[in-house]
Amino acid sequence: MLLSIRNMLLCVGLSLSLAGLTYPNQAEAHRATHQAARSAHKLSLRSAAAIVQDAETGEILYGKNATTVTPIASITKLMTAMVVLDAGVDLNQPVTISTEDMDYLRGTHSRLKPGASLSRDELLRLALMSSENRAAAALARTTYPGGIEAFLRAMNHKAQMLGMSDTHFDDATGLSSGNVASAEDLVKMVRAAHRYELIREYTTTAGHEVQVAGRPLAYRNTDRLVSNERWHIGLSKTGFTNDAGHCLVLHARLAERQVIIVLLDSWGKLSRIGDANRVKAWLEANARPNAGARKAAQEGSRHAPG
Repeated sequence: MLLSIRNMLLCVGLSLSLAGLTYPNQAEAHRATHQAARSAHKLSLRSAAAIVQDAETGEILYGKNATTVTPIASITKLMTAMVVLDAGVDLNQPVTISTEDMDYLRGTHSRLKPGASLSRDELLRLALMSSENRAAAALARTTYPGGIEAFLRAMNHKAQMLGMSDTHFDDATGLSSGNVASAEDLVKMVRAAHRYELIREYTTTAGHEVQVAGRPLAYRNTDRLVSNERWHIGLSKTGFTNDAGHCLVLHARLAERQVIIVLLDSWGKLSRIGDANRVKAWLEANARPNAGARKAAQEGSRHAPG
């Protein structure tokens, strides 16, 4: 009788021990899942407004003041480029820079002097890659018979057609503080612009040289991330004015997914790049544990006692 009770107690103790035992693979899965959940709350950006969206599913992965309407500076040039391409004008046609294309609002510098002549295609490339204001202004002036006014109507109409209800354009360069949008609206603009092959190519070109009056002029991309081999960028555009702050939009492949990133009114010259890298690290930190958790859970289920 005593032996039977002793054996019973031993069995109960063994059962309790097995019930409390955590197998290594299962523990890894639990830790990874918990780490992923915690890391989802760790993203802190310097930009005043931001949004990160999965470009394929439309899921909003992160948002900060995403509906706030704010000046967008040269992010404008993505809309300028779409309107030029939609118009179907001859991109090989030469366009001469005029005094009308000069910036009398902010007095920004340009190496394209009045009288300089480039093809529309070259002007489009410089406007997108190097944010060349006179290039964008010349495109707006010469695309429609109605000149700049007709071009601006086309820009605002395109915004409405894309569902950008909080967006308005006063000029084609982004120098006007009347060019405003929300981060939520700019996600729609980036997605639309990414459908244009030339916009994808020109916004991600690291550098380009043009011939003006027989002299070579070298231009660089205003977004240094396009030259970073750790980034896989399909579209990029920067912007800056005192009113808008430092801005950056990206369509990129990060952590095995296509994402759209909008960063507006970043307080420092380098903080928009820092914010982009913070988003990249955050997405990768979330993706790796999730994959590890699934694998560990599968391994754990195969090895767990039945």
